[in-house]
Amino acid sequence: MTASEQTTDIVEGLPTARSCPFSPPDALGELRERRPIARMSYADGTLGWLITDHDLGRELLTHPDFSSRHELRSSPVPMAIKPMPAPPGMFIGMDPPEHTRYRKPLNRHFTVRRVRELEPAIQRIVTQHIDTMERQGPPADLVGSFALPIPVQVISELLGAEPGISEEISRLRALTLDPATPPEEAGAAVRATNAVMAELVRSKRRAPSDDLLGVLIADGEMTDEELTGLAFLMFIAGHETTANMFSLGTYLALRDDKVRAGLTGVTVLSDEAVNEFLRYLSIVQFTSRAALADVEIGGVLVRKGETVTLSISAANRDARRFPDPDGFDFHGTENSHLAFGHGIHQCIGHNLARAELKIGLPELFRRLPGLRLADASREVATRTGHNTYGVLELPVAW
Repeated sequence: MTASEQTTDIVEGLPTARSCPFSPPDALGELRERRPIARMSYADGTLGWLITDHDLGRELLTHPDFSSRHELRSSPVPMAIKPMPAPPGMFIGMDPPEHTRYRKPLNRHFTVRRVRELEPAIQRIVTQHIDTMERQGPPADLVGSFALPIPVQVISELLGAEPGISEEISRLRALTLDPATPPEEAGAAVRATNAVMAELVRSKRRAPSDDLLGVLIADGEMTDEELTGLAFLMFIAGHETTANMFSLGTYLALRDDKVRAGLTGVTVLSDEAVNEFLRYLSIVQFTSRAALADVEIGGVLVRKGETVTLSISAANRDARRFPDPDGFDFHGTENSHLAFGHGIHQCIGHNLARAELKIGLPELFRRLPGLRLADASREVATRTGHNTYGVLELPVAW
């Protein structure tokens, strides 16, 4: 079937309305059953495609004729600025060989073995923030007191940033991630974050160190501009999704006795349990690719230049891949979820994120066994319509 033959039934933008805060929009599940790849209109007025099927998603993410370059892709949700080419070092928006050149030197810093060596530091940071919560007493916003600062501090220490930088990045990212922040202030916060990264790189060049940035500087393969972009990317990718996993995962446990019971009485979560949190909640909602040539996928012809968006949240609830897609199973063994993407662009920090979750979530409920929503009658606002899903704040007591 050609693209022109499928333009009569167009999905008007990416569905975002949810009937449950822990499940994908209902419309995505309906699409997956009827049209696993559907024609969709994008926020900039162009036409492209939407994939909601797990196997088609894996095919998209590994196909050599689909590009990750920012400037080639349309956004399925409204954006304040027009997509621009990725600046030096921001390899997430690049294709090989540029993508490979930036990513390859980082691989050794995020192996299973290296992350295992970081686990005592992760435990220390988690303990530190729960200590602070206990000292200050309830109520507290779990996002600001636990979910956001822990991954920010972890990635800060990995890069070699001083505690003051970690605190400043937490403040700036809170502004950037808050939908209520005026666009000009959010833009200023992004620029300020980049300036902090640039100064960090300069300081590392003046005083050599053995942390991640110090090693990259010693390698001598990248300019300061490239290192600044890479550090900026590492900070953002290294905390934003994990922070939302912490807060939304906690919210799920406070609303679901079965999930809470699975977090109680364990020191660390099993790999299976971590995978289930990642699959079930699917913090990253979608990812997009641009066709570099005419490509047939899922029985339709995608024309060169068209954008194809994969709904990760829908693909991770695909009954053709997961036996009980809408149920939560702590002992599930299926590890083919797409929460971290797939292929050469799979999240480089997935082992680090897993370690933070397996330590942080059970420790929170071990130390604060009476944890509860501060006001159970109050609706918890979520980041609906954003690529990174989660809660805006989570007021808790104990």
